[in-house]
Amino acid sequence: MSLRLAREVFQPRGLQKTVMSTHSPEDLHRIYQTRFSKNAGYRQAVWRVLIESYFQPFVKSGDTVLDLGCGYGEFINQITCKTKLAMDLNPEAPRRVTPEVRCLLQDCSEPWQLPNNTLDIVFTSNFFEHLPDKVALGRTLDEAYRCLKPAGRLIALGPNVRYLSGAYWDFWDHYVPLTERSLKEALETRRFNVDKCLARFLPYKMAKTFRYPLLFVRLYVKVPLAWRIFGKQFLVMATK
Repeated sequence: MSLRLAREVFQPRGLQKTVMSTHSPEDLHRIYQTRFSKNAGYRQAVWRVLIESYFQPFVKSGDTVLDLGCGYGEFINQITCKTKLAMDLNPEAPRRVTPEVRCLLQDCSEPWQLPNNTLDIVFTSNFFEHLPDKVALGRTLDEAYRCLKPAGRLIALGPNVRYLSGAYWDFWDHYVPLTERSLKEALETRRFNVDKCLARFLPYKMAKTFRYPLLFVRLYVKVPLAWRIFGKQFLVMATK
């Protein structure tokens, strides 16, 4: 792949006017800038640990991976795989991902500009709750199913409202409250086979407030007993 193609930002005609997004791309840029700019380096370091300690074994070196709701690219920039794609509406996203990442700047609830059966992994973290409603989430899951290869996997993390109460609504752009069970049911109604469904995985606001030492993060991931105490984000994995 040439450097020019590697830097390509795919923005199909007609998708500039978003149908299913509550926030405009410009508003998303402001929200992300306010929320993430001060701790971007630490977030990247935390994700490096999470990938090395937990997620990389689920991704093969020859895989094609899509980071759905990629944000600033902390996951897709650092995961090891053959082909990297990222999807987001934030106009800043193409400048945040590395040159080998193809960035699809589009509404995820509209048809993805990808062929059927082309993805090995769809990864998403703290994204589904930002969609405007469950209709948009359902359409997004349908597109993920269509684009995944047979036996391809969706990996989803997100805040579990069962353990958060009012704290879930502390973020301006949270709309769809989910538990691991509600997401599991949504996936199963769309023909996914859910093979991992953890109610508690990572703490809430993992890199938002207190900066945990990276050694603590590494140890935490390796001690599932700690998840039961501090975990307030679910982890759901499902295969096509």
